[in-house]
Amino acid sequence: MRDTIINMKSVTIYSTPSCHFCHMAKDFFKEKNVAYTEFDVASNLEKRKEMLERSGQMGVPVIFIGEEMIIGFEKPKIVELLGL
Repeated sequence: MRDTIINMKSVTIYSTPSCHFCHMAKDFFKEKNVAYTEFDVASNLEKRKEMLERSGQMGVPVIFIGEEMIIGFEKPKIVELLGL
């Protein structure tokens, strides 16, 4: 198993603590050693507004890999964009 952190593209996830798909996405990133930045849009109103402006979505997770946006935990798309 590799212990190196993959930092090819910046990964950002907008999530909430109660979101099942958010937990699945974060668990996947941890499993694959993908570094990511997380914003809890349940408690951070500024980041909630930012997510809405960037994505037009209120649902989570909203994931950005580089400039590519993924709505929901779309594992095949995440794998493709990260080159895993």
